[in-house]
Amino acid sequence: MEDIIFEHKQIDNGFLVDMKIRRVKKDEYYPGGVKYSLVVIDRKTGERLLGFDNHEKKGHHIHKLKKDLKYNFVDEWKLIEDFNEEYENIKRRLLK
Repeated sequence: MEDIIFEHKQIDNGFLVDMKIRRVKKDEYYPGGVKYSLVVIDRKTGERLLGFDNHEKKGHHIHKLKKDLKYNFVDEWKLIEDFNEEYENIKRRLLK
């Protein structure tokens, strides 16, 4: 059973921002009992510009401009803060 912790979707300056955080049963893949996917998609190209997730049995990680990086997950609220900060940085670079 999954319970919604946070869910948000918006279109912003040509980008699709989709954020989903769910409480799940703790297991070997989700030891913290949290499953999440926060992503920014360029609506013109369909390209993922930024993604924070803990899917694919990889643990906590970031997809940032075609690179995969480890992510130090603290809690859901810090996750949202970190995602928004990275998104603003990418947006500033791309919308110059």
